[in-house]
Amino acid sequence: MGDGPGKRPPLEDGCLYMTAERKYYQSGLSFIKRSLREKEYHQGPYGPCVPRLSKERLQNEAECLRFIRSNTNVPVPAVYADFEDDVAYYLVTEFIQGVDLNDIPLEKKDLVRAEVEKHLHTLHNLRSKTVGGPSGLLIPPRSVMESTKHDLWVLQPSGKEEEYAFCHNDLSEYNVIVNPETFKIAAIIDWEHAGFYPEYFEAPIYTRHGPDAKLINDKNHVARLLEFLRSRSVDTTVPEFEEKKIEQNKAN
Repeated sequence: MGDGPGKRPPLEDGCLYMTAERKYYQSGLSFIKRSLREKEYHQGPYGPCVPRLSKERLQNEAECLRFIRSNTNVPVPAVYADFEDDVAYYLVTEFIQGVDLNDIPLEKKDLVRAEVEKHLHTLHNLRSKTVGGPSGLLIPPRSVMESTKHDLWVLQPSGKEEEYAFCHNDLSEYNVIVNPETFKIAAIIDWEHAGFYPEYFEAPIYTRHGPDAKLINDKNHVARLLEFLRSRSVDTTVPEFEEKKIEQNKAN
């Protein structure tokens, strides 16, 4: 691993880059991302940083991509395979040429964002009475995961028919791939946190420039999402989460 906290092993041939949660590869026209093996975990000052719901998030993304391609015209990569090998979970998709919305000239961004909103309208017209992804996995938005240690959510179905809308839940500028010549969206990527939720879960973070677009600092929004999940949970032992901490942070 290395000699101390923060050290990581060198990247093997073919690996484009590595984060604290994933390794990423390109092979021809395929793009591959996989979960980390234990020996690859980032070493923090208090030990290894174990990614949460690492396998489940990739499984959810694979099913969401298949679902979106089958039910809409929203541009997403084709799924070639997803599988587990030697404790790591792999998602193999079509490689999409283009640049991030983040890298588009400022004067062209409104044009791309208008197309994003059309695709969101299509997604939000997909409805379900059950919260979570099409395969049954429930992966909360990243801002929620960073505000509570609770992962295993099982919620009561809606008493209303098809109350919940399909949401991406992580739609930042970095997850919108654009053709740099036509400024048309080539694909929307990174569907790990997607699924059926109240439509207000879909925060407009694609309108925010730069890396700090996760809404983790938007305590009112996060508290609202946490309250919804807590109120629908079938697990009566679920605590009040981090709501007191959130309230303290708002006061500071």
